[in-house]
Amino acid sequence: MTFDDFKFDASLMEGLYSMGYKQPTPIQEQAIPVILDNKDLIACAQTGTGKTAAYLLPIIDHIVRSKTRHLNCLIIAPTRELVLQIDQQIDGMGYFCSVGSISIYGGNDGMTWEKQKHALREGVDIIVATPGRLIALLQNGDINFEHLQHLVLDEADRMLDMGFFDDIQTIINYLPKKRQTVMFSATMPQKIRMLANAITTNAEQINIAISKPAAGIVQQAYVVFDNQKEALLKGILKNEDFNSVIIFSSTKDNVKLLEKNLRKVYPSMRAFHSDLEQAEREDIMRDFKSKKLRILIGTDILSRGIDVDGISLIVNYDAPPDPEDYIHRIGRTARASKAGVAITFINQRDQGKFSKIEDLMGYEVDKMPIPPELGKGPPYDPEANKKLGFKRGPAKGKSNYKGKRRSA
Repeated sequence: MTFDDFKFDASLMEGLYSMGYKQPTPIQEQAIPVILDNKDLIACAQTGTGKTAAYLLPIIDHIVRSKTRHLNCLIIAPTRELVLQIDQQIDGMGYFCSVGSISIYGGNDGMTWEKQKHALREGVDIIVATPGRLIALLQNGDINFEHLQHLVLDEADRMLDMGFFDDIQTIINYLPKKRQTVMFSATMPQKIRMLANAITTNAEQINIAISKPAAGIVQQAYVVFDNQKEALLKGILKNEDFNSVIIFSSTKDNVKLLEKNLRKVYPSMRAFHSDLEQAEREDIMRDFKSKKLRILIGTDILSRGIDVDGISLIVNYDAPPDPEDYIHRIGRTARASKAGVAITFINQRDQGKFSKIEDLMGYEVDKMPIPPELGKGPPYDPEANKKLGFKRGPAKGKSNYKGKRRSA
């Protein structure tokens, strides 16, 4: 199948060709015909599967073919970063067919707030928004959804994880009941199914969830004590073959501390977190995409809110809270048929978590030997360590570890 089979408007196809789109991904093959037929859709598909284009392309085609233009589509996403990425894709796909969009998210100054309201008054085809800022505009009467035809919830499970369930219900009350509703979620827990059933009508269902990482990812793990992690990371980062790196840590405070401790050694490193001003976050992301920054440190928000090709190394400084988050994290590398390396540090507390990750994937990740100068790590025994308290390891020493790649 090619994109020609969907019979999109010629102006939309021109935008597709200019962006280098060739063949649809599995989620695009299945979702685009459903959306073109104006049916509601509930799709389970992870980041990296092409889901954004799966809903944008048929919706833009609908807009281009409409006899009258008005506010046609609302897309709700959990984070500012994802909102901006979706908005950028609309710009590319809709460039040749004059489809306009506006991104609405919090953390802006008063000038941006007024700019958003002005754009809404002038008229726009698509709004891409985070729930909180959208509600503020709705309550002020700045948006009229009278003619809305399409509602898209992207990363629905992440929105619920972030506490947006009530906000989504509030937004739904402002929308016309007769509309097409499309929901994309990486996972489909009971609460997501309840929401989906409440806001859709006779929805088609598609499941393209990926339970295993891409074949091009070399996965490795180190079983360590917490006070061995920093020296081990420094050794790994000495490998200059890793020219684009994302480090995931468990909390915002840990992200800040890691940047403070490492930035003197690696000046081309920045932490990415919600305490930064929006303009600063955009500058960091732009520099990382353009390779001006080599290393980015963040929490799991980054795992679903970043779309950058060419990432050579993912480091899970802290093991992720659940298997799906692991898949999302390491899925940032080995994209577009390229290779990549994913390394996870496993302390005693996290051994049970990592065992569940291995169960999901159906195989064990190679446990790499710790460099001798760092001392011995704890034994890898997930069942036994469920009952053990956390033990501190040997004193932290200086590492001369060169961080050479090893085949898995």
